[in-house]
Amino acid sequence: METLSHPEPLTALLDGGDAPALIVGEDGQTLTYPQLASRVETLAGRLAAAGVRRGDRVALSLPNGPEYIELFFAIIALGAAAAPLNPAYTEAEFTFYLTDIAPRFLLTSGIKTAVSAAEGCSLPVVIVQASDDGPPALFFQGGEISSVASVDPGQPDDVAVVLHTSGTTSRPKQVPLLQRNLMASARNIAEHYRLGPADVSFCVMPLFHVHGLVASTFATLASGGSVIVPRRFTPQRFWRQAREHQATWLSAGPTLYQMILDAGAGSIDSLRFARSCSSALSPALLDRAEQAYGVPMLEAYGMTEASHQMSSNPLPPAARIPGSVGAATGTRVGIADRSGALLADGQVGEVVIQGPGVMSGYVANPAATAEAFYGDWFRTGDLGVLREGYLYLEGRIKEMIIRGGENISPIEIEQVLLAHPAVKDAVCFGVSDDKYGELVGAAVTLTAAADAKELIDHCRTQLAPFKVPASIRILDQIPRTATGKVQRRRVADFLAVQQTAVQQNAGA
Repeated sequence: METLSHPEPLTALLDGGDAPALIVGEDGQTLTYPQLASRVETLAGRLAAAGVRRGDRVALSLPNGPEYIELFFAIIALGAAAAPLNPAYTEAEFTFYLTDIAPRFLLTSGIKTAVSAAEGCSLPVVIVQASDDGPPALFFQGGEISSVASVDPGQPDDVAVVLHTSGTTSRPKQVPLLQRNLMASARNIAEHYRLGPADVSFCVMPLFHVHGLVASTFATLASGGSVIVPRRFTPQRFWRQAREHQATWLSAGPTLYQMILDAGAGSIDSLRFARSCSSALSPALLDRAEQAYGVPMLEAYGMTEASHQMSSNPLPPAARIPGSVGAATGTRVGIADRSGALLADGQVGEVVIQGPGVMSGYVANPAATAEAFYGDWFRTGDLGVLREGYLYLEGRIKEMIIRGGENISPIEIEQVLLAHPAVKDAVCFGVSDDKYGELVGAAVTLTAAADAKELIDHCRTQLAPFKVPASIRILDQIPRTATGKVQRRRVADFLAVQQTAVQQNAGA
């Protein structure tokens, strides 16, 4: 592949002529590619003056907006790595991630939980303040960073971003993605959807995810197109802003699509396709979206360790198949048995991948890295089958809970529940939900009196809202194997059967 033999630094995405690069959704403010590049250069110089060097990590917790993109590029322009963090994290979660990442400092707009966690870790904080007519101002140690240092440009083999992925048997793992990984993924996505300078992406996904960062933003910049990047996205504003700024495509998870469709309807004349990724798209939502938008809905498949997209349904006139996540895009996709041997077409096994966007291994975790690969093939942890080049997913081997596109580790929720003084044992699992795909469910055994509401309130103090269990059942015993491993699916299935029996009895 060309992306392998001729790798480029990620800042090559800023070479887009004089065309608009970013459009702020609220007021229509436009930044051209030269203006964006100039702001990035200024911010890189300020970060260098604050002490950022090649190989450093810089934690980043900001709401969506042009400032996020400008600062991300400024970090990688120095050969440093951005470490995006969800602004909705609790102080306890920020403390874990900041300790694990060990960044040079935290860039934030002043989020109280983030600042408090950083102070507790004795980590310097740089406050970001948006500006209407220039790059955001940066305040460090009581004063504004105005000096500019020389910049040693980042290179394709520099780590560009460090993201955490959640597992079911361990704490979240660090995924280091190189500049060339992200560039390869961005160019592959742009090529697959035939993006060009006339295309306008509407970024509705958070930029701390590879979905919003790589698909909605980097792929569009790779094509010389424009990105609508509102500072505050709401489903109610989407329809007006998409029409006003003539969006030609958007990408989101099924939950956001449902919220957008619930907030309004009507075709957008400029739109040519919509893309769904991050969790399974139901046939009913696909049909509803295509009727509302009047364009094809293309389901795709991605993950953090692959720099996002691995497969996707194609644009017409090629066939898009409901229930399939499409054909491989710039990535080799195979199906492997438990020994790692590739299976024939039509046989179910674990989805494995190779490609220029795939990470080489987790940070400081050789055991997890060894487990994640069959030779050169990365193990996705998903069960699937290939039929005539199209991939169909049939469940997850890893017991990740995916709520509205958010990956949630059951272990993390269980640890929070076990911290409650009345909880003896805890198990967490996914519960099917029409809107979010899955909700977090849990079951506990107790040593003292407590009810579900008290336990849920306890979780709210330790976890971001999307991780808080929607329901908690109190049991006499939680099934475990002889070696002490929790049987999450068995508990979930048992409780589902119990609930069905209760409903049937109530209707008798």
